[in-house]
Amino acid sequence: MNHNKIIQFIKDLYGQDQIPLHVPTFSGNEKKYLNECIDSTFVSSVGQFVNDFETALADYTKVNHAVLCVNGTNAIHICLLLAGVQPNDEVLTQPLTFVATVNAITYANAKPVFIDVNKDTMGLSPTALQQFLDEHAEVREDGCYNKTTGNKISACLPMHTFGHACRIEEIKTICDNYNIALVEDAAEAMGSTYNGKHLGSYGELSAISFNGNKIITTGGGGVILTNDENKAKQAKHLTTQAKIPHQWEYKHDAIGYNYRMPNLNAALGLAQLEQIDDFLLAKREIAQQYKSFFTDQSILFFNERENERCNFWLNAIVLTSKEERDAFLQATNQQNIYTRPIWALASELNQFKHCTKGELTNSYWLQDRVVNLPSSVIA
Repeated sequence: MNHNKIIQFIKDLYGQDQIPLHVPTFSGNEKKYLNECIDSTFVSSVGQFVNDFETALADYTKVNHAVLCVNGTNAIHICLLLAGVQPNDEVLTQPLTFVATVNAITYANAKPVFIDVNKDTMGLSPTALQQFLDEHAEVREDGCYNKTTGNKISACLPMHTFGHACRIEEIKTICDNYNIALVEDAAEAMGSTYNGKHLGSYGELSAISFNGNKIITTGGGGVILTNDENKAKQAKHLTTQAKIPHQWEYKHDAIGYNYRMPNLNAALGLAQLEQIDDFLLAKREIAQQYKSFFTDQSILFFNERENERCNFWLNAIVLTSKEERDAFLQATNQQNIYTRPIWALASELNQFKHCTKGELTNSYWLQDRVVNLPSSVIA
């Protein structure tokens, strides 16, 4: 592998010598809306920008309801609670994910169960999911149970890695057959579609992140998407400390959470959403240049599949070995090109080593080989 040639290509692509992995672009109404928000004095969790951003997100993703949260992890947590996850229930997920996915399961006092991914999606494998359920699951009148552990399997939480769609339609079919709630971790998938449907609109509930490094950002933030009106109302209620609406009284009817996005962040998000089509087009052009370059270098660029329209949030390449990966990371970072490896498997972290897991061959293989490339929108 010619590291110098790759380094020079990336420097030429971005026209600078120090290249972060992903930085936000503020080229629209961000300052205007932030000033309007400040002038209104409504800078906390109530305000017109919260309402407008929720409406705009629901329209863009073509779901009935969007409920803003402080971050994507909070959004997953509430999604799991509203999907019926109870303490000691099991939630089927993938080990190849950012740790927030699994942390949110533990916030619900549930138990993550790790299922392998597909190499060509880096997302939960429906084949591995089916195999695990064939061996361990039993459907009863009140839901699906793990015959081995005795715990209820109440939800399945696949993640759309780097904005690439997992085989979500197949996963949904399996979940429906086993009476398991499907919750999508679409944290990285804003603007991505599969078969014309926005990712996050397949499950009963889903969560998207607006962290500072995402396609659009609110600084920190997230959103719950659902077509269920009752669940949307519950989400809004739980994320505002479960306060019963009243002109002056403070009464609360459940354990609630301080998870609502402030109006200030929503103002930033609304301005960002207005530019998303331009962001996605720019990122698609960057991805195409990477794809062409790495084809000549005989390195696998991780591309979208048929019927998928990926946001190319973080571009990725797949190297031939862990040794080659490590050498590439060292060479690029020494030249201030901030490439990053994919995450360490959650199933290998000390806090999750004890959790139930299936055969994870593909997850280990990808962990050793995948590298993210600088992917910021070029101004």
